Amino acid sequence: MTSSDTTVPAHRATDPAPPPPGGVLWTVAGDVRALLMLPAALTLQVAHPAVGAGVDDHSVFRTDPWGRGERSLRSLQLWVYGGPAAAEEGRRLRRLHRGIQGTDAHGRAYHALTPAYYSWVHATGFPVYRHGLSLLARPLTEAQERQLYAEWLQVGRILGIHDRDMPQTVEDFWPYYRRVLDEDLEANTVVRELIATDARLPAPDYGPRALRLLLRLLWPVILPRFLRLRAFLTVGLMPPEARAAIGLEWTDAQERTLRRFARVVRAVVPVLPERLRYLPLARRARREARRTARRGASRARRAS
Repeated sequence: MTSSDTTVPAHRATDPAPPPPGGVLWTVAGDVRALLMLPAALTLQVAHPAVGAGVDDHSVFRTDPWGRGERSLRSLQLWVYGGPAAAEEGRRLRRLHRGIQGTDAHGRAYHALTPAYYSWVHATGFPVYRHGLSLLARPLTEAQERQLYAEWLQVGRILGIHDRDMPQTVEDFWPYYRRVLDEDLEANTVVRELIATDARLPAPDYGPRALRLLLRLLWPVILPRFLRLRAFLTVGLMPPEARAAIGLEWTDAQERTLRRFARVVRAVVPVLPERLRYLPLARRARREARRTARRGASRARRAS
């Protein structure tokens, strides 16, 4: 879900600022390890009956799964690295969600912008990042956890979420989170599809033509393995208490395998060059931040 516009929108004085360069989100949101965590966050979101119904009724995740994934990823990157484009992307998302409404599987009316539902979709990122980083990078310190939550609240403001609709401290977040886990979540149709190992999924239709042709040729061999890996990482990188609340099976043997996989990721990713470690929007934003810092340092030296 993202705009294809290449022009930078005019900044409004009232626009909330994105998280700052050098912050926790600035470091982790564009790291390739975030790609491994996103399916867990999405599945946790749609386990809420209203959110699951909205995706079931209105999303193109079945007919255009790769396109939807690419648009959603770019949108998320804009929230953190988009500068003036971040707030415009938030407005675009709210416009997009205005028409998403219907009735869930329990016969209850839903609207995507109902604060409780819209806020839950956003809230899931915090516990998934926290858990995923503890495995794929390193556990957050208490100060880093507080900073991550404060920055996640800032992203929520970009998305148009009012402070009154989100817990404002980490201490207040966990009771809210556990209440939703205990009272609302379920393994609905969309959850089951997102972790299915026998799903019908087309070959990716992106990238160089030669690569697309090769993937199309090898897809019958690749697909079963890809689906098993997707299900494994989706369930494994979901916080254990959320996994249990939804009723997703996870064994001790799977946990040991996940931790072996995580050790490899922790060893490999930090030594990758920036062009391989960070996603395109993050790379560009990081380069620009370094240029800005150098210009500021140069002006300071000239003024001294």
